[in-house]
Amino acid sequence: MVIEINSPDIKSTYITCPSQLNRTLGIKLPILVLIVKNVKKYFTFEVQIMDDKNIKRRFRASNFQTSTRVKSYICTMPLRMDEGWNQIQFNLADFTRRAFSTNYVETLRVQIHANCRLRRVYFADRVYAEDELPPEMKLWLPEEKKDEGEQKGQK
Repeated sequence: MVIEINSPDIKSTYITCPSQLNRTLGIKLPILVLIVKNVKKYFTFEVQIMDDKNIKRRFRASNFQTSTRVKSYICTMPLRMDEGWNQIQFNLADFTRRAFSTNYVETLRVQIHANCRLRRVYFADRVYAEDELPPEMKLWLPEEKKDEGEQKGQK
């Protein structure tokens, strides 16, 4: 099951969590993982965090951005996506330290804008190897077909 977000206007077409502006996620896990399909159109996502100076800051990654820009409250950066399904692992603690010279405390909000197919969004305490993940969290790629000799046990 996936959610498809599709629109010519990526600025105003998005899903957000939490949906109420006066609420926050309060997630303290530093790794954000998105499993998203590249549909060969403009795509962006944004994460709002709180740092140890009690300042709300945002990270915005997009496949149409060409360079990284850091301002007081926002860091925008390019996002390169491969053909098909992608697993985006975003280390919020590392990016907060490098962009703002502060420490990550928690994630307040996540917005995922058009255009993509979204299969999974989750947070983790660290980057996990593929074989450590449960099946529903893995990025499944189509297997390449083996030639006839290999399938029969011949090399």
